[in-house]
Parts: sequence; C-alpha cells; structure tokens
Amino acid sequence: MSGSLEESLKLGLAQRRADNRFRERRVSESPQQPVMRVDGRRLLAFCSDDYLGLANHPRVVEAVISGAKKWGAGSGASPFVNGHTKAHRQLEEEFAQFVAQPRALLFSSGYIANLGMLGALAGQGDEVLQDSGNHASLMDAGLLSGARVHRYRHADPQSLLDELQQTGPGRRLVVTEGVFSVDGDLAPLGQLADICATRAATLVVDDAHGFGVLGDKGRGTCEAQDVQPDLLMCTLSQALGTAGALVAGSETMIEALEQNAPGYACTAALPAALAEGARVALKLLETEAWRRDTVWALAERFKAGARRLQLPLLDSPSPIQPLLAGSSESASRLSDALVKAGILVAVIRPPTVTEGQARLRITVSAAHTTGHIDSLLSALADVWESMPGGDQDTAQWP
Repeated sequence: MSGSLEESLKLGLAQRRADNRFRERRVSESPQQPVMRVDGRRLLAFCSDDYLGLANHPRVVEAVISGAKKWGAGSGASPFVNGHTKAHRQLEEEFAQFVAQPRALLFSSGYIANLGMLGALAGQGDEVLQDSGNHASLMDAGLLSGARVHRYRHADPQSLLDELQQTGPGRRLVVTEGVFSVDGDLAPLGQLADICATRAATLVVDDAHGFGVLGDKGRGTCEAQDVQPDLLMCTLSQALGTAGALVAGSETMIEALEQNAPGYACTAALPAALAEGARVALKLLETEAWRRDTVWALAERFKAGARRLQLPLLDSPSPIQPLLAGSSESASRLSDALVKAGILVAVIRPPTVTEGQARLRITVSAAHTTGHIDSLLSALADVWESMPGGDQDTAQWP
C-alpha cells in the first residue's frame, strides 16, 4: 500500500472517530435472545431484528442441525451448477404459496437480492424511482443497474407522480421498502400501487422489516394494506431468524431474475441447512400467531411508557421504535450510558440518517417480556434525565 493512501485512510478514520461516526463491532458470546452476553457483560438487548424470536428457537435450530447432517455444511456451488437442492426448491415453493405469488427465487442475502432485482430488470434507458428513505442496498442497486435514478420524497405519492412525469419511454420501476428500516414507518403502498397501475410502472417492495410481523397472517406490509406488488423481496434473517432472502413475483419476472440477476449465477447457493431452518421458521410463523400479538403488545407498552417519560420517539407502527437523540455525539453518549445500565441498543448516525437526526434504534421481539420492557423504560428514565439537555434544555433534542 502506498504511503499516500495509508496516510489518507488514517486521516479519514481519525475524522470518523472525531465525528462520533466510528463503528465498532461488539462480540456476542451467546445466541440471539433478549438477555445476551456481549463483550463479557450480561446485557438486555433491544437491537436485534429477530422480531418473532425464532433465531434461537429449538425447532429451527434442530432443523438446521438435521439439515447439515443431511446436506453438509456448505452448498459447494452456485444454483446453476449443483448447489440447488430439494431443500432450496421446497423453501421457494412454500414461500411463494404463503405470500400468494406464482413463484419465488432464493438469494444468499437481502443485499444480493436487491442488487439482483434491479440489475436484472432495469438498465440504460430505463428509470428507477426510489423512495428517499430506502435502504442502502436498494439505492446501490439502482445506481449499479445503469438506469436513470429518481428519488421521490419519503412516503409521498404526489412526489412520485411528479418524478414519473419526467420519465422517458423505457421501463419504470417504483421501488420502496414496506416498513422503513430506520424510521419504522410504512410506505403508502395502496396509493403507490394505484399510481403504478395508471402509469405502466412496476411496483417493487422490499418488505424485510414487515414480513412476518404485519398482516393478519404475517404476510407483511402488502397484506396489511391489501396490495399485491409486482415483485416482493423478504429477508429470512429478520422475522424468520435464519439467513438469505426470497423474491416473489410472476413466472416471467422470476424467470428473468433467475437468468439475469447480477451475482446469482456466480455466487454459491445458501447452505441447504439454512433453507431447512427457514422452512421450519416459516411454518412457525404460519401457526403461532401469538408471536405477532406479543410483539404488538410489547411495542404498545413501550410506546405508552415513552410517552409518559416525554421521550422524543418517532411515531412508528412497527417493532422498530426510533428514539431521536439529535447529534451523533448525543446518540453515542446515550447508548454508552445505557450499556452501563445493562441495556444494549443500536445507534444510527449520519450518513445513514441526516445530520441532527441521530437516534437509538430500539427493536422489540416476541421473545421479550413485559419485565424487559419495563427495565428498558426504567433505564431510559434514569439515563435521559442525566444527559445534557435530557430534561433541562430540550432545544438540544429534537
């Protein structure tokens, strides 16, 4: 590595630290569950996307173990060579049936699935219209597709219409999350679907954080809003507690993805053992509706407590409960103080969010208890009061 590059990188990292944007990996010493051992400490965690509490479910774990004994530890090859097993095919079929779509395709991660979706369906001469609050994987996918990218105002159908008026004759893909992963709010899918229907546009929904949690049967944001998108992407690492992602749509759409999605043919297939675990998790999602009920009851308990404490909580109808802290420094200090109190939450800072919008991203799981929620609220009450501006100078806090 050249000296100039080395020095430049050092300066960049030092600046990141000075700006309170330096990310550090904690080392977990236990499975995903509410009470974990992290960096040698016992902490109550509110930062996992394991919304239904299935990541450490005995039946899911046993399915993975049995799958490894049957299929081995790795897939050995890409899906087009010999890495596609009966377990993969069954998971695709069962997921497609569950979300009422003709067909589904399994990817190794949500990021790869999003790159594959937009890369296969859009290119030069086409238009990709993105909600400005979309996940980085969707933004990256749009840019890498080679299409012209538009960003409409967050969850704003009129802004989408305005952007559509500037599009050309090529394909038009309207891309949105169902539940936005940072704010926890919902896309107005019904209005977006109506616009797409009248403007010959394709509606693509990334429902990583709505699938399994929203809807009467847990089918996600689309079920909750009675919308059937052209393409639906759902990750398996959130509500299903495993790994990978599935994209569902028409026979033609999915065949086009299978043949043309960047990276799909050149990436080893997801280990079949994980597919077996996801199949069991999907069945638990279908049969144990109490998990969704528990998530909502706990989220409402937390929101009611936060209101009593007058905490600046965003209005989120999802298990994602963002607590605004303002600056990156304030968010980091708040998180550190909570860790000292035995509570672990995630800090979200710029550039993921805009300046002045740094926050704690609190997530609720069906594996939590009312006692866990009350412990979090008690810790927040103590920590918030001791923070600069916590109860004295509210102008420092959004």
